[in-house]
Amino acid sequence: MSNEAPNQARVIPLRPQSARPGSVRPVSERPATAPPRDPAARETRESREPLWRDLVGDVLRRERLAQERTLKDVADAARISMPYLSEVERGRKEASSEVLAAAAQALGLGLGDLLSLAQGELTRHSARSRRAVPGSPYNGMCLAA
Repeated sequence: MSNEAPNQARVIPLRPQSARPGSVRPVSERPATAPPRDPAARETRESREPLWRDLVGDVLRRERLAQERTLKDVADAARISMPYLSEVERGRKEASSEVLAAAAQALGLGLGDLLSLAQGELTRHSARSRRAVPGSPYNGMCLAA
């Protein structure tokens, strides 16, 4: 017997052969596409109140684009990472008040201004969702004799 180890290492694949990058699965193995969502589900999703982080993110993005500034520019000025600011703008992260204040200041706003703009968005959304639905029994009108 020889005490010399072979020159080849044993390779253990982490992914199945078909899931490796660059490989294409046959159509029969691909997951089915999601069925189209029914309008009732979309209507209930749109009629729900938005999350605060979505509203604040929308305001931050709108203000940044109105100033024609890049995500990198604002993130550098606010001293926060660009990926994190992107996630905040998309409503994926619930930012702390310190981060919101830094982002607002980088855009030339105060924290109060940012929150006031987000509150205005919430008010507009609430007013839209409270409008009468056609075909409802009261249709937003009440008469008293």
